[in-house]
Amino acid sequence: MKKKISPYWLCQIGGWLFYGLTMLFFSFVFDQKSAYTPYFYKRLFISILFGFIFTNLLREAFIGLNVKPPIEKRKWLLLSMAVLLICILYSLSNSAIVEWARLYDPKIKVSFEKRALYNFFFDSPIILVWSSIYFVWHYIEDSRSSEVEKMRLESLVKELELKTIKSHINPHFIFNALNSIRALVDENPQRARTAITELSNILRSSMQAEKIETATLERELNIVKDYLALEYIRFEDRLKVEYDIDEDTLDQPIPPMMLQTLVENAIKHGINNEVSGGVIKIISAFTENSHELIVQNTGKLSKDPNTDGFGIVSTENRLNLLFGNKAYFEIRSLRNHMVEAKIIIPLSSK
Repeated sequence: MKKKISPYWLCQIGGWLFYGLTMLFFSFVFDQKSAYTPYFYKRLFISILFGFIFTNLLREAFIGLNVKPPIEKRKWLLLSMAVLLICILYSLSNSAIVEWARLYDPKIKVSFEKRALYNFFFDSPIILVWSSIYFVWHYIEDSRSSEVEKMRLESLVKELELKTIKSHINPHFIFNALNSIRALVDENPQRARTAITELSNILRSSMQAEKIETATLERELNIVKDYLALEYIRFEDRLKVEYDIDEDTLDQPIPPMMLQTLVENAIKHGINNEVSGGVIKIISAFTENSHELIVQNTGKLSKDPNTDGFGIVSTENRLNLLFGNKAYFEIRSLRNHMVEAKIIIPLSSK
């Protein structure tokens, strides 16, 4: 495999060739007399050659001094001295070769000192332009690299946070479900066996949820129905469940296990605390350009947010990670001794 030429060398070669062509153009247009002299092309070649050499030396000086944008205040002096030194060496070398090879008109010969001073004032700007282009290039390149690295790290952080949240959700759910089964083992073994079957169905679904970031509402609703069937064995007539589902929303994506987590939260902090039990109502509908998912339960909202459990925190975090500020989550008390958890998710593009 052939080794690719670095962008620096391509720009270095191309830039100095462009400089040479520009000088030829201006000489033929504005100073045709000097363009046809026998030493014009030789002096131009020497100017390009030494420019190529000394700007490359300047680059090595920049690397050695570790001066790159943004430049620290204490390094500005080193940078200025390096550029000035290269400008002096460039003009002296250029003048020395011209003097040694006698590449000038004998009729208008000037002293070496005047020639060097003339070259310093007229050749230094090209070194300054080169330095500016060099730093602008590295500033843009470093900014782009930093932005790519930042995006990569943000993506990695989001992925790790999502996995961490999921790893908390599943043990949290299993703990509550096993408590439900444990309460039935001595009291009603047959129902306990039924509960174990329901739990196995839920665990199978939750294990698959680890591999995806979103799932359809229909899939998540089936998990919730299995969960509520399991909880109904424990609560019996104290638990009533209602569904108000727009069938057109069944294929909408939502974070996996999120609906089940909200229902579990409603059971734990709502129905479980009511002596006579209560109702859980699940609503799914379209509102404007969003998918609205609501879980209502009998009970009252605790004034202490720390008692609301992991479910609310995980819901807020996952909605923020997956949808940013386009998603909305709210939990509030309703007038008729009910608590409502509402999620609004932007519609998926198909």
